[in-house]
Amino acid sequence: MTPIDKIYLVGFMAAGKTTVARAIAHRLGWRAEDVDELIEARERLTVADIFVRHGEAYFRAAEREIVRLLLPLRHTVVATGGGTFMDADSQTAIKLDGASVWLDIPLETVVARLPADGRRPMSADRTQMERLFAVRQAGYALADLRVDATGPTEAVAERILDALKLA
Repeated sequence: MTPIDKIYLVGFMAAGKTTVARAIAHRLGWRAEDVDELIEARERLTVADIFVRHGEAYFRAAEREIVRLLLPLRHTVVATGGGTFMDADSQTAIKLDGASVWLDIPLETVVARLPADGRRPMSADRTQMERLFAVRQAGYALADLRVDATGPTEAVAERILDALKLA
């Protein structure tokens, strides 16, 4: 078995992907990258503004491009966007490139964690968000590992490192 030198965190918005990625990277002495942050830096717009100005299809294309650009990196923990793993091309690339880990949290936790400031374009309509959550669960289930992402960041990071035998 090839040793793991790259971890992709997948899961719904507010699952803690960015925070957990940084914690794992710190523990392993690796780098952490965040797909949404890289898109925002490249586009010089927030994710919400990209959705408003250019639409979701444009955003997903940018997301695919960022995933492709991250492929050569090793010893990296990547926090993906909530929809990254739903894209067939991105999912295939992720699964071939490293270990995919689903940070699984209940919808109630998502709702409690989301700011009501419009920064999360997919969370504006509660009914739509509930449908999206349900649909995405099946996609996230294709990840290599499913981890309960409730609780403190360090505990979640520890669960992942233990399961991947990197602790």
